Amino acid sequence: MSRATQHSNIAARMGRWSAGHWKTATFGWLALMIVAFAVGGLVGTKSADPNKAGPGESGRMDRILDAGFKLPANESVLIQSRSLRAGTPPFDSTVKDVIARVSKVAAVQDVRSPLAPGNAGQISKGKDAALVEFEIRGDKNKAGDKIGPVLKSVAAAQGAHPGFFIGEFGDASASKAVDTVFAQDLKRAGVYSLPLTLIILVVAFGALVAAGIPLLLGLTAVFTTFGLLALPSHLLPVANEAFAVVLLVGLAVGVDYSMFYLRREREERAAGRSKQAALEAAAATSGRSVLVSGLTVMVAMAGLFLTGDATFASFGYATMIVVAVAVLGSLTVLPALLSKLGDRVDRLRVPLVGRLRRDDGEGRIWGAIVDRVLRRPVLSAVVAGGLMLALAAPALQLRIATPGPEAAFPKSLDIVKTYDRMQQAFPGTALPANVVVKAANLNAPAMREAIDRLKRRALASGQMGEPITVDVNKDATVANITVPIAGTGTDPASNTALAELRDTIVPETVGAVPNTEAGVTGLTAEWKDQGDQMKSTLPIVVAFVLLFAFGLMLVSFRSIVIAIKAILLNVLSVAAAYGVLVLVFQDGYGKGLLGFNATAGISPVVPLLLFVILFGLSMDYHVFIVSRIRETFDRGANMDDAIAHGIKSTAGVVTSAAIVMVAVFSIFGTLSLLFFKQFGVGLAAAILLDATIVRGVLLPATMKLLGDWNWYLPRWLEWLPHLEGHDSEAAPDVKPTPASA
Repeated sequence: MSRATQHSNIAARMGRWSAGHWKTATFGWLALMIVAFAVGGLVGTKSADPNKAGPGESGRMDRILDAGFKLPANESVLIQSRSLRAGTPPFDSTVKDVIARVSKVAAVQDVRSPLAPGNAGQISKGKDAALVEFEIRGDKNKAGDKIGPVLKSVAAAQGAHPGFFIGEFGDASASKAVDTVFAQDLKRAGVYSLPLTLIILVVAFGALVAAGIPLLLGLTAVFTTFGLLALPSHLLPVANEAFAVVLLVGLAVGVDYSMFYLRREREERAAGRSKQAALEAAAATSGRSVLVSGLTVMVAMAGLFLTGDATFASFGYATMIVVAVAVLGSLTVLPALLSKLGDRVDRLRVPLVGRLRRDDGEGRIWGAIVDRVLRRPVLSAVVAGGLMLALAAPALQLRIATPGPEAAFPKSLDIVKTYDRMQQAFPGTALPANVVVKAANLNAPAMREAIDRLKRRALASGQMGEPITVDVNKDATVANITVPIAGTGTDPASNTALAELRDTIVPETVGAVPNTEAGVTGLTAEWKDQGDQMKSTLPIVVAFVLLFAFGLMLVSFRSIVIAIKAILLNVLSVAAAYGVLVLVFQDGYGKGLLGFNATAGISPVVPLLLFVILFGLSMDYHVFIVSRIRETFDRGANMDDAIAHGIKSTAGVVTSAAIVMVAVFSIFGTLSLLFFKQFGVGLAAAILLDATIVRGVLLPATMKLLGDWNWYLPRWLEWLPHLEGHDSEAAPDVKPTPASA
């Protein structure tokens, strides 16, 4: 390796230092994990407030509500009977019993009986159902911690009246149920993903020690990140879902990077190099690929800061931290361990377990595929590209829609059962719209008349119903008018009703009073505004990621063709993943297998999050494979032989790494929450397609067709630094590519 290359290759220098100071590197890594955990436990991680005001009109109205008065968590208990009707003694006595039970709970306040005068809206039109409404004392954000005794009292009422359906739904009970399901899903993902990953690694390496190192590095990176997240979370609170993303991405990149490094070191040893030379070669080549890949992932995740959304921003910095930690571990503690273990890394071999690659590092199956691809590159590119475009085509029909409780959560949850029944008996009551009015004096005759007109117009529209409630703060300056709207809260009927409220009813009633500010919030409005914001910021995020990823590829490979092609292939992988999401979650293919109900669209968080994560992860394989091709080409091989050797020599590790990712992501596709299902299926589909069709067929076919143009760099870019990291001392054993047919 030349002196200039040694100087510029940071990964090689880090690997050399770590190998020479293995104790410092190893125990320094352990110290980092322990200190991070200790600091995290001491400082505590601040979670994002799910009730914090969001973007758009709903965000402005939420801030007015919060300033006007602290709204408590609202809860409703549904009492329903198949045979009895409200007004009959058995039905009314059951309602009174429920009221008595919930009223005894200290956290309950302002219980509103459907039997009280003026509360006829709390009895369904068929009189087979009634709602007991109440509030949970104190901060709405902490109501979930107080709801337990209330749920127990409702369950006891159900046990005492088996002929009725008695269930609860509201802010606190829904939050409690979601938190419980989320924790269960995350635990389940960890329980299943770790042994599955270990099994795949054992098959890939054939030895327990070699298999355990990548898994150990991935786990320590994840645990270290959980601790490190505590500090920035006090400046920008972290979303609960971010921990699942950290587990997914941290385990994936930690295992990937370790496999790239470890496999190259083993390959160099099998080729006859000394322990030190093999380790230095791995550091200079695979280590550099890890560094470039990690930077690409972090740049992609940095794009989430441009959304202006705190939840996306927390996803961004959480993932950037875990990738940075995984890169640091791969470049320091990994070479330190390998320098100490040497050939003992292959100890504890597992009998009867064959490796995915031969000792010379070339894959069996992929070797045959690549030979055929290089014989017929045009046909291969057309077939593979056509298949990817066919999978991507449904993405043109992708609809952004926040799923309602009936689709987002398992049907087995008590809150979902209650929600479904409430929607049937009291359409729109479970997820109503909130009309917020701010004025100098809401008790003024003009304001009272305007509110009455709003009620009449809402009911007359046919898209809104009873009960419409009005709460006014003590200063009579802010009113919260609750209006049940048609639909499920997320479907076209709800969006149409919301538009009617915002565009016509509110401006022509309460909004028409001089010196008054009025608008609509509520979950439907919030979801609509969040979706609109996501759509408006998506082009900015995409442009940012593409631009900076292009720059990284250009600097890394000093080829404008490689940089452009990397972007195009990655975009194709992401588009195909979107197409699979539409086929599964919009069109319903496989919904029985995955256990969900057909939804109106894809959750607003998923497309953007998938884009940045997939773009980064897909670049792992691209950088690793193209680096090997460039390395072989620079050592004197012709273009065809360089492509063949580069693909064949990396096929085994790319396949193994992809299998690990697909397996872990697929586990998330089986979890309870719809967000996890969409996220897991999208990631698994993209990685599977990327590691097979894109990297195994499209990449070699297009490189074959372009020939030496692959390395084209305009003269005006010759100033770019040379960052090639390969060791040029010994040429690889490159087998000639079969003659074209």
